[in-house]
Amino acid sequence: MPLDPDRNLALELVRATEAAAISSARYVGRGDKNQVDAAAVDAMRPVLGTVGMSGVVVIGEGEKDEAPMLFNGERVGDGSGPEVDIAVDPVDGTTAAAKGLPDAVAVVGLSERGTMFDPGPCVYMHKLVVPGAAAGAVDPEAPIADVLATVARALGKRQEDLTVAVLDRPRHEDLVAEIRRAGAAVRSLLDGDVAGAIAVGQPDSGVDLLVGVGGTPEGVIAACALRCSDGEIFGRLRPRDDAERAAALDFGHDLDRVLTTTDLVSGDDVFFGATGVTTGALLRGVRFQQDAVVTQSLSMRSRSGAIRVIETRHDRSRSNLIRH
Repeated sequence: MPLDPDRNLALELVRATEAAAISSARYVGRGDKNQVDAAAVDAMRPVLGTVGMSGVVVIGEGEKDEAPMLFNGERVGDGSGPEVDIAVDPVDGTTAAAKGLPDAVAVVGLSERGTMFDPGPCVYMHKLVVPGAAAGAVDPEAPIADVLATVARALGKRQEDLTVAVLDRPRHEDLVAEIRRAGAAVRSLLDGDVAGAIAVGQPDSGVDLLVGVGGTPEGVIAACALRCSDGEIFGRLRPRDDAERAAALDFGHDLDRVLTTTDLVSGDDVFFGATGVTTGALLRGVRFQQDAVVTQSLSMRSRSGAIRVIETRHDRSRSNLIRH
C-alpha cells in the first residue's frame, strides 16, 4: 500500500478531543457552563500544539467568547506537516454538560488550507441534515412535511417512524408542531446540535434527520463529519437583525444561497474527531473509575471513508491527557 503520512492526523485529533472531554467532564452537573468550556479549551490547546501540522483556526471559540486560546485566526500545530484549516468546539453543549444532560461532545474538524467556509459575522443558519440515501432527492426549501415524506421514501420507512432532531428553542415551536402534525417524532436537543447532526443516519442513533436554526460554526463542524460519512447538510444563513444582514453582505455572503456540505467544507481530505462528554445519541460520556478514565470517541476521514468508534481506558497515573 502507498505511504500516507497524513493518516496519523485522525488519531491525533481524537487525542485532543479526549483531553478536552476528560477535563470538562470534571465539571459536569456542577452548573457552570463557562467552567466546562474553560477546562476543555485549556486541555485541548496544548495537545493540538503537538500535532504535526501547520493549522489555522477558521471556526474557533470566536469573538463573542473573548477566548484567550483557540480563537479564530490562531495558528496551531507544531508547524510541520500539512497546511490545514481547523474547526474546533472544545465542548458543543456546554449548558447540557453543566446541567448533567445528554449530548455534550468535544469536537475537532480539519481540512486542507482554504477549504473551510468562513461564516464571518453570521452567527446563525437554518440547517437541514438528511441521510445520504435522501441527499439527492430532498428539496431543502420545501415545507417540512414534504421533506419528511421524501426522507421516508428514501429510507423505506413510514413517515410515522421518523425521528427528527430539533434544538429546543422558542423559535422552533411552530416547526415542532408541523413535524408532529406530519406524524413524525421529535427528539429535542437541549443544547448544541453538532452531535445531533452527526447522529443522522448513524446505526442505532435513532435520529433520521435534523432541522432548525442553530449556530453557523456548528454547521461547518458538522459538515466536516458529514464529508466523512454519507449524510448531507443544507444551510441558509440567517442574520439576526439589519446590522448583521448588512455586515454579511459586506463580507460577501449571498443570503439567498442554500449551502451544501461541500460548500461548507470543500477539501478532498477531511478529518473529524469527537469524544463524548455526556452520554447521548452519538457517543457515551466520560466515565471516571478508580484507576482509570474511560472515553468513547469517533474518528473519521473522508479519503478512506473510515469511521472508527474508539473506547479508550486512560490510566490515571500515567496518561498525559489526564494531566492536561
